[in-house]
Order: sequence, then C-alpha cells, then structure tokens
Amino acid sequence: MTFSIVAKCADTGQFGLAISSSSPAVAARCAFAKAGVGAVATQNVTNPALGHMVLEYLESGLSASDAVATSIADENFPNYRQLLAIDKNGNTCIHSGEMSLGIWTATQGLCCAAGGNLLADVGVPQAMVEGFENTEGALGDRLIAAMQSGLNAGGEAGPLHSAGLLIVDTHGWPYAELRCDWTEDCPILMITQAWKVYKPQANDYVTRALNPTDAPSYGVPGDE
Repeated sequence: MTFSIVAKCADTGQFGLAISSSSPAVAARCAFAKAGVGAVATQNVTNPALGHMVLEYLESGLSASDAVATSIADENFPNYRQLLAIDKNGNTCIHSGEMSLGIWTATQGLCCAAGGNLLADVGVPQAMVEGFENTEGALGDRLIAAMQSGLNAGGEAGPLHSAGLLIVDTHGWPYAELRCDWTEDCPILMITQAWKVYKPQANDYVTRALNPTDAPSYGVPGDE
C-alpha cells in the first residue's frame, strides 16, 4: 500500500525521500531524514519508531546496512516491516519482511533506493530508480520524477490518497517538507504542484531563518 524512494544528491549533499500510499498521511508516519546523516522510509505495516532508530544509528557512524540490520534485530515484528535507508556516503540498504503485502520488491541505484508493497507491477521500484537517475536538476525535481515514473509503471494496486516530499540540507529543520495527507485525486500530482511553487522560494526561507535582514520581500499584503 506504499511506494517510496530515498536518495542523496551527490552535488549538494542534501538527503530526501518521496512517498505515496493508499493510506492517509503516509509521510507523517513513514518519512524520516536528518541533515548530514541520511534518510529512511519505514513502510508496509509501519512502525515509525524504526525511522528514528535507523537515523540514530546512522548518526552514530553505522553504515546504512548496519543501521538497518541493527534496528531490525531490535524489532519485535521484523517480518511485517519494510525499510529503505541511505547513509552519508550514499550507500543504501533495504529490508523487506516476508509478510510484506501483495506484490512487494525494492531496487537500489546510484545514491538512491526505491521500494514498495501492494504494487500493481513488480517493475515499479526499478522504474523509480531509472526516473531518478535519468533526471537532472535539484533533488526535489529528481524525487518527483521518480514518483511519476513509479506511477506510470503502475504504482500501487489500489487508489493513492496521500503523498509526501521531504528534503534536508545543512540545518536542523527540513529544507522542504510538502505533504498531501488525503485526496480523492492524485496525491503525487498534488506534491508535484506544491514543489513547483515552493522550489523557487526554498532558499529564501532559509535566509529568513538565518538572517531576516538579508531576506527578500515576503510577498504578502503590506510588505514593502
């Protein structure tokens, strides 16, 4: 009931992930990332605690493989969990428990990994990796392209209702965190549209946080 991609931008060092599901508010439970550390998607029958746990192990210096393996070893129901992680070096690791739902699979690529469950087609994660690798530009552009490629390859077996895009840069807050928690339309289209609006302003929001005196116009009524 979920498909996602975790990735690192080799040029900027940003980490990010994009995710979509038939369930509501998937990004609120399943999307985790920390600047300079990595990104994690925890899905299928979700245990959000695994997202925090894997990030903590990554921050302690473990590789993606070791962080996932150590977290799964501490998990009471590993067969129900699907985890995707990427570390500071761009290495990835995937765990898919044997109780993952429906058609489930995952694929690793260059500085990215994609996976899903209850998929309409076994080729969805590979299409996502190819969409990411064959797209140039900002990390957000590449993550969006990956999700659209997964959707074009069949996506989830059922209707999608929620999606999210999470990117971290060099600070303790997200560079971008865009979510569609529920729609009867296409949530991937919703976050695509939101990214098109947010992308040109993203650096301005960082400037406003660090030094408002250097910030550009806020673009609101009464602002001069």
